[in-house]
Amino acid sequence: MKRKHVIIAALSVLTSADCWAQPKLSIASDLKNVGEVVFQQPRRVSFDLTNAGTEPLQLQRVNSSCGCTTVEWPKGAIAPGESATVTATFDAQMLGSFYKEIELWTNADKAPAYLTFQGRVVAATTDYEGTFPIDMGVARLSTNVVEFDDVNRGDHPEAVIMVMNNSRTSYRPELMHLPSYLTATYHPELLAGGRVGRIVLHLNSERLKNYGLTETSVYLARKMGDKVSAENEIDVSAILLPGFANLSADELAKAPHMELEQDSLVFGLEKDKESQVVMVSNTGLRPLNVRSVQVHGKGVNVKLGNRVIKPGKSVQLKVTVLRDMIRNNKSTPRILLITDDPARPKTIVKVKTS
Repeated sequence: MKRKHVIIAALSVLTSADCWAQPKLSIASDLKNVGEVVFQQPRRVSFDLTNAGTEPLQLQRVNSSCGCTTVEWPKGAIAPGESATVTATFDAQMLGSFYKEIELWTNADKAPAYLTFQGRVVAATTDYEGTFPIDMGVARLSTNVVEFDDVNRGDHPEAVIMVMNNSRTSYRPELMHLPSYLTATYHPELLAGGRVGRIVLHLNSERLKNYGLTETSVYLARKMGDKVSAENEIDVSAILLPGFANLSADELAKAPHMELEQDSLVFGLEKDKESQVVMVSNTGLRPLNVRSVQVHGKGVNVKLGNRVIKPGKSVQLKVTVLRDMIRNNKSTPRILLITDDPARPKTIVKVKTS
């Protein structure tokens, strides 16, 4: 009789442990107000998701409330503690107020979660500084930083830069110094004075040479024979990830697994040069190979103790910032690590200043 009690107790413990270990979807903000949206000029809205559980989170299906909204979402599993982004592109076909929903089905719950965004479609916008903060003289742009994140070989993603003709005469936008892996289309090709158009950048991932980060600069021509300068520069980056589709279930179970002590560093910039250390660990069953360590931004230097990390071992990632250079970045500097961990091939450490 005592033995039966022991067996029942053990089963109870196992059942409780199984129920406790599960993915959990956490949404930073599930409702966003995008303000004014110009008629037939697509607007992108991003939502940040985090797996607050203890098992991988998988987005199984994503639905939008109308055909005017397309959605991009992570197809791979989101590891515990990791974050991802769902991006909706809204192409307004009617004037007036709107309220749109995105339905997320995950393995964390039997019921869907919802992301919503709202705003107002207008024929033309007067919020030039808010909607088009980048002033290039004859034209104002929605952004001068384009990032193609989490690209797999064979992908052909697009990125949109909204452009407003800041003059009274017609203007023909054109990007100069495009590398072989980028092409651009212009909608419309000739932009009337005061009107809004789109520059669409197309990435051909087959032409990217290396895994990890590839960076370049392209330049907006503001007039015939325009020259390149910091004033008309647009930064473009792409992150190419290794593929693991051919791995068997046994290989995935024995794969290396990278864990990071922290994914964000804050520097006070009290000295000309400051350093901090982040521990990089392998909790998997096979050696972890760090294929690439790259810095996206100025004034940040890194040094990794070892590119091959044995199971159960850790190495130091030393991060050094140069005060005078780091202040010149357009966006938050990032350190990118590309590894052969199938669940986490890309890891980013953000470098912030206080």
